[in-house]
Amino acid sequence: DPAGKVSQVLGLLHAQSGTKTVRAVFIVDSNGVIRAILYYPLELGRNINELLRMVKALQVSSKLGRAMPANWPESEIVGKNVIVPPAATVQEAEERLKKFKCFDWWFCYDENVEESDVREARELLTSKKTLSL
Repeated sequence: DPAGKVSQVLGLLHAQSGTKTVRAVFIVDSNGVIRAILYYPLELGRNINELLRMVKALQVSSKLGRAMPANWPESEIVGKNVIVPPAATVQEAEERLKKFKCFDWWFCYDENVEESDVREARELLTSKKTLSL
């Protein structure tokens, strides 16, 4: 947005400055839905590797209908696996206990994650070419 037109339309300019944009990142999916918004102060850089990992995690979440644990695919609790949304009924909770690995009825995880997705996310996290702005 070299001319700042998008920044003006979206209201992303600091009130005290006509040229300094709010340092925000908007992750928008292919349907035009904002999936994540991150705000950064002027003095803090953005880690592009982490932003790309977030995009990958959102893609996998949409594909599988699952929630992504913190630090996916390197979660301390469920590793590369993904979290199954909570059950709405007792019957659904009982079925989940049979179908997935669970810590309890309310916290189950799914091991059905494509290795290519896990590998790509790990590469983004461990890339020696750290990208930052």
